[in-house]
Amino acid sequence: MDVKAIAKEVRISPIRLRLMVDLVRGKNVNEAINILTNYNSKSAKVVLKVVNSAVANAVNNNNLNADNLYIKDIRVDMASTLKRRVPGSRGKVDKFYHRRSHVTVVVSER
Repeated sequence: MDVKAIAKEVRISPIRLRLMVDLVRGKNVNEAINILTNYNSKSAKVVLKVVNSAVANAVNNNNLNADNLYIKDIRVDMASTLKRRVPGSRGKVDKFYHRRSHVTVVVSER
């Protein structure tokens, strides 16, 4: 049985989040939580929060055992971009993009 959790409109670029996601893809949930808690970055905290949410959904809603869960699918998609203007050189205006992401975690039982 597959259980899913989604975090939408996270204000971190997808490239930074994909570095963390690649570390835990396909691993056991307990091992993935240990990896993410030892990293000191904003992206690791976001991915950890979504993984914990997926595990809680599996345990509470579907009565699955948390020790048998593994990360079946985890992906980061690009969300909408906040377009801002910042002062540039010689009095010009430059564009600055705040990229945002959607994080999806699917856990399943072995």
